[in-house]
Amino acid sequence: MLKWLSSRLASRLGLVGLGGLLMALAPAPLSLWPLAWVALVPLWRLVLGQPISGAVALRAGAVWGLFYHGLALAWITGLHPLTWLGVPWLASVAVVGFCWGFVALWGAAISTLWTWALAVLTPQLKPGLRLLLGVALWCALEALWSQGPLWWTSLSYTQSPHNLVILQTGRLSGPEGVTAAIVAVNGLLALAWLKHQVRYGLSALALVVSLSVYGVWSLAQPLADSAAAALRVGLIQGNVPTRIKLSPEGVSRAIEGYTAGYRSLADQGVEAVLTPEGALPFLWTEPSRSRNAFYQAVRDRGVVAWLGTFSPQGNHITSNLLTLTGTGESFSHYDKVKLVPLGEYIPFQAVLGGLIDRLSPIKSDLWPGSPNQRFDTPLGRVAAAICYEVAFAELFRAQIAWDGQFILTASNLDPYSTVLMAQHHALAVMRALETDRWLAQATNTGYSSIVDPQGHTRWRSTANTYTLHADTIYRRTTQTLYVRWGDWLTPLLGALAVGGWLSARQSQA
Repeated sequence: MLKWLSSRLASRLGLVGLGGLLMALAPAPLSLWPLAWVALVPLWRLVLGQPISGAVALRAGAVWGLFYHGLALAWITGLHPLTWLGVPWLASVAVVGFCWGFVALWGAAISTLWTWALAVLTPQLKPGLRLLLGVALWCALEALWSQGPLWWTSLSYTQSPHNLVILQTGRLSGPEGVTAAIVAVNGLLALAWLKHQVRYGLSALALVVSLSVYGVWSLAQPLADSAAAALRVGLIQGNVPTRIKLSPEGVSRAIEGYTAGYRSLADQGVEAVLTPEGALPFLWTEPSRSRNAFYQAVRDRGVVAWLGTFSPQGNHITSNLLTLTGTGESFSHYDKVKLVPLGEYIPFQAVLGGLIDRLSPIKSDLWPGSPNQRFDTPLGRVAAAICYEVAFAELFRAQIAWDGQFILTASNLDPYSTVLMAQHHALAVMRALETDRWLAQATNTGYSSIVDPQGHTRWRSTANTYTLHADTIYRRTTQTLYVRWGDWLTPLLGALAVGGWLSARQSQA
C-alpha cells in the first residue's frame, strides 16, 4: 500500500514538474505563450483534488516553481566565467551557481506558499471559493514579491511580446490583471478535469473571450498622436563587452563609439540622443567631463543627450541617466532605484560580503535613487528606468502618474545571452502598453527598440552589433485606468476572497 501511494505521489509530482516546465517555455524567446494557459493545471488539480498534507503541498509547489523559475532564469549562467574579474574558474562556477539557485528558490517560494496555503487552509471550502482564494493569493504574492529586491518572472510576462490582445488587460490593472486571468483559467480547467463538468471549461473559455474582446477593441483604437507631440530621437547601441569595459581598450572604445554615434545622429536631425546604462563607465565629474570627447561633441552639435554614466552623490555612487543640454550643462538626472542584488550591492553584507565576490565592475556598492524622482528634461518630463528596473511596473506607473510623457530605458545586458535580451524587451513592451506611452530603449549589446503605446515593436536592433537608429516617438498625456488607480484588482480579489471565506466559516459554525 505504501509503495502504491509513493508511486502515485511521484507520478503526480512528475506531472506538476511538467507543468512548471511548460510554463518555462512560455516566455520569450521561445514565446510559446499558449502553454501558460494550461501549465498551472496540474498544480491546481493536486490542490483541488483529494486532501493532501502540508508536506506534500510544499513539495509540489517547490517542484513546479523550481522548474518554472529555474529554467526561465537560466540565462543567469551567462555570467560565467568571471575570470575577467579575477575570480578563478571553479570559484566562478560556485558564485554563478549560487546566484542561479538563489533566484530560482526565491521565485519558487511563490508557488510553494500558494500550494501550501490552499491545501492546508481551504480543503473544506467549495470549489468556486477555493478558486477565488487561489487567484487572489497568487496575485497578492506576486504583488508582494515585486516590492522586494528580486523580481522578474511574473506569470504575466509569459504573454509578452506576442499576445498583445490579452496584454491589453494590463491597461486596466497592470501585470496582475494578466496574471489573474492565467491563474483563473488554469483553475477552471483543473476543475473541469476533476469534476468532469463542462461548465467549468466553458467558464474558462468565456473569460478568455471576454478579455480578448477588450484587447481587440483596445488595439483597434487609433493612436492619434499629433505632429506637435513628435520627438525625433536617436539610439546608440555601443556594443562594448562588459568584460573589457573598464580596461583602457574598453574605455577608449566606448568614448570613440558613443561620440561618433552622437555626431552621426545629430547630423541626421534628431532632437535627442539616448545611450545605454553605463555607456561611459566612469564618474561624470568636472575634470573627467571637460576632457571628454563626448562632452565636446555635445557642445559642438548642440543636441540634447541622455547619457548613461555614474555620478558621485555625497559619499556614494549612483548609476544614472544624465540629461546634457546642447551646451553640455548637466540639466537633470535619473538615479537607478532598483539595484541588482549581488551585482550592484551585496545584501546582508556582514554575512555574504566575504562569501561572494563582486559581480559588478563598480568597486563599491552603488547607492539607490529615490523612488519619488521626477525626471524633467528640456524636451518634457520623462518616465525613466535603468536596466533591471524594467521588471518593476510600479516604478513606471508612478512616473507616468506624475506626468511622464514618454519612457526612456537604458540598459547593459552583457554578458548575458539573447534569452535575457528577449525577456527584457518583452517586459519593456508590457510597461509601454500598461501606461499608454511610447518607449525608447537603448542597450549596450541588444535589444535596443522602439515600442508604441499599444505594445507594437516598431523597431528592434540586432544583438551584439554596433547600431545607430533614428526614429520618431510622441509625447502623450493620457492616463490608463492602471496609471490612475494602480493595481486595484489584487486588493479587490483579496477582499472578495476574505469575505467569502468568513461567510463560509460562519455558515459552518
